[in-house]
Amino acid sequence: MQIQSPEVIPTPEHVATLERLGEEIAELSAHIDAATARLLDLIREFDAREGWGNGFRSCADWLSWRVGLDKGAARERVRVARALGALSRLAHAFAGGEISYSKIRALTRVATPETEEQLLRIARAGTAVHVERIVRGWRYMDRKAEAQESARQHTSRALHVSHDDDGMVVIRGRLTSEVGALLLRALEAARETLYQRSRAEARPTDSTQDLPTMEQQRADALALVAETALHHGIDPGAPGERYQIVVHVDAAVLADSDQVGQSVLEDGVRVPAGTSQRLACDASRVVMRHGEDGRVVEVGTRTRTIPPALRRALHHRDRGCRFPGCGLSFGQGHHLRHWAHGGPTTLSNLALLCRRHHRAVHEEGYTVDRGPDGTLQFRWPDGRPLPDVPEPSAVPRDPVHALREANGARGLRLHAGTIASTWLGERLDVGWAIDVLHTLAAGPARTPNSL
Repeated sequence: MQIQSPEVIPTPEHVATLERLGEEIAELSAHIDAATARLLDLIREFDAREGWGNGFRSCADWLSWRVGLDKGAARERVRVARALGALSRLAHAFAGGEISYSKIRALTRVATPETEEQLLRIARAGTAVHVERIVRGWRYMDRKAEAQESARQHTSRALHVSHDDDGMVVIRGRLTSEVGALLLRALEAARETLYQRSRAEARPTDSTQDLPTMEQQRADALALVAETALHHGIDPGAPGERYQIVVHVDAAVLADSDQVGQSVLEDGVRVPAGTSQRLACDASRVVMRHGEDGRVVEVGTRTRTIPPALRRALHHRDRGCRFPGCGLSFGQGHHLRHWAHGGPTTLSNLALLCRRHHRAVHEEGYTVDRGPDGTLQFRWPDGRPLPDVPEPSAVPRDPVHALREANGARGLRLHAGTIASTWLGERLDVGWAIDVLHTLAAGPARTPNSL
């Protein structure tokens, strides 16, 4: 019997060209993911050392300003970078170009040091779509467990009040964590008030007397809390008055922080002159005139430093904090030349700054002026210009070659198969996968619909 060999048809050139193109795409993707892992390592270190703290509110804000990332993308990079710091197995696989950034971004939402090994196996075996679906199922189980625990705690809340045989009132209870924290804060505030009051009223001969125990002080504090609540009709008061901060500051101190004078809160606590100047930039102002004996002889009416109409115009013009890289939609009016120095309260002398950057300008050495063309010019504390858009970084003439060289220098040998998953096309049964993987999955384990 004669056996004929099968005829081998050569691969058409255009098909071979497309295959080579696909291989190059896969290989370069592995290089990019390995470089992204290195980038996240740098971001994590920069964030931990607070390199962004030179005028920016967060590492994400700095990334948005320095490298042009969208705020949401910048926050996600920082989140993933922080998470990988505690996930050594996932970080190692990512640095080796074995799994993509899309998979890593999904896995870091649920992975812990105890679960990262099994999640890594999922990432290597499945596609990014598989990983996303499993992570969604995983998070559902986490939220379900949290909701059940929260409901259990809420249902078990109770406060038992009874009388003992000697007439004393016995209180025993269970409070949710947030209510418990509120109660403890109120008791601590009341206890400190009572302790300070008793210490201030104590006579010299009382100094040897024993102080009440902590338990006794808390009992007295609870009484004060109850008395205060009944006295005020259990009314917290208007929000504007409840959160109002009063600062007493001499006019000379507002004009020159080196001058001698008072700059104190209502209770007498010292406030730095720079802080008083910042607060006075955009606040209600009451002018008081004192006599030679220190008594108040005249009190003016309360006025806003920036009138409402001018404030509306300021918000309409600036649309948010003007500090480079910020843009927070709400802020405070900042006098470029302080009104205590003779600066007018006009739109041209005002700029909108968020609370964080208003403090940076007044108390951390940053400066801002308006240029001849009307643009704002910010400067670092050392006088260097702080531009709205930083200078672009130098890019090699052949960035792809430079990337390959850099990864090779780190000992990586990446190819088209490095980043490929082992999925063979079978259907994913998410319910079965979660039943097997998640420790809190309820019910008996099911058999998969397909392998």
